[in-house]
Amino acid sequence: MNLMAQMRWLSLAVLAGATFLYASDKDKKDKPKAAGVQQVDSGSFGVFIRGQRVVTETFSVRQDNGISNVKSRLQETGGATHTEQHSELQMTGNGELVRYEWSDGSGSLVVTPNNEFLLEKITPSAGAKPAEQPFLMPNTSAILDNNFFIHRQVLAWRYLATNCQTQNGALRCQQGAVEFGVLVPQDRTSVRVRMELAGREKVMIRGAERELLRLNLKGEAFSWALWVDEKDKFKLMRVLVADDNTEVVRD
Repeated sequence: MNLMAQMRWLSLAVLAGATFLYASDKDKKDKPKAAGVQQVDSGSFGVFIRGQRVVTETFSVRQDNGISNVKSRLQETGGATHTEQHSELQMTGNGELVRYEWSDGSGSLVVTPNNEFLLEKITPSAGAKPAEQPFLMPNTSAILDNNFFIHRQVLAWRYLATNCQTQNGALRCQQGAVEFGVLVPQDRTSVRVRMELAGREKVMIRGAERELLRLNLKGEAFSWALWVDEKDKFKLMRVLVADDNTEVVRD
């Protein structure tokens, strides 16, 4: 499968959810649509601050009868108290939000579409009355919640699939950064972020040098570097947040 076919496959698997092995219009005609549950990606990220592992994110990305499900669990490493966070992001075949849920064992929140826009319901503690906050954002807006790096991978897949193509065997993306409107549910806010392909770089992953594609993700108050593996379905392999001395590496 060539590079552009892989990106189209990922776009459909995660955002469009139509058929799991899409490579071209001809392939769609020749091959039946996949049914049932299909695994797109799974694994874990280690989150390191100043070289010390502080959080492990365990995640899975699946398709289930046309709905893409992105699940994640955050577990702190060490510390006096043991805390966990859980999230689940569901999208339709057109990349529209079906539902987003987050909880940490006490508080929780849910984001759902509401008349083509988004509505967030926040429950600060068990038994408390939920508060509601609407967002005048389309239901195709990306979810980038705090601390969930798998959400950054989904955004990278969307960027690559919709703004890049192969020319003479090389990946070419739209010149300049592409802007996305995103919702950060835990912060109860919407922001604009920009993503841009920086090119191939050699980086160290678990003691081994690898050549990966670098993407720059920037917002008003942050700048992150993301590296994805074009030889393995453009999976996110490493994230560097230099200003916070934070590195994220796929286990």
